[in-house]
Amino acid sequence: MVDPSSTAIHPVKLLLIGGSLRTGSSNTAALRTAQALVPRGASAQLFERLADLPHFNPDLELTAVPEPVAALRAQLAAADAVLFSTPEYAGALPGSFKNLLDWTVGEGLYRKPVGWVNVSPHEHGAQRTYEMLRVVLGYVNADLVEEACVHALVRRDAMAGGVVVDLTARELIRSAVVALVAHARTVRSSDR
Repeated sequence: MVDPSSTAIHPVKLLLIGGSLRTGSSNTAALRTAQALVPRGASAQLFERLADLPHFNPDLELTAVPEPVAALRAQLAAADAVLFSTPEYAGALPGSFKNLLDWTVGEGLYRKPVGWVNVSPHEHGAQRTYEMLRVVLGYVNADLVEEACVHALVRRDAMAGGVVVDLTARELIRSAVVALVAHARTVRSSDR
């Protein structure tokens, strides 16, 4: 059992990473909703520099790691767990999001608890994208928390003020966050 006082001193830190650069993205709205629904004893930070990441180039590792990449890696290192939400473009992961994932190979997601919120408004929407994400996360040896992987159908009218307002979708997002935080606490206590 986790000592409640230890979570107050060292809250579980979630990093929320979206795969869309679009203003008004339902994926970003889902992550902002997750941030608002984080349980007591946890905190959540939204990664907002996807557009700043340069194209992945291993040669840059040999000279100077670009500042946006260093910042991403620092945020990943500080996080106890990561929650993703990404759209599907042309039947696959968006290029900018795959680029972010490429920068994490070798460090950043190794054994890190991860989950995702698929907000496609279609019942079987974005399945290929999340299958691909599962492959990439397996390759980098992330700790995929199945209970923290949900499909919360979010239509345009289910959002207001940059967050998801649909109660069913909010509950699914909350369940993913709670499962991810609980798993991260378990991992943290077993590492002590």
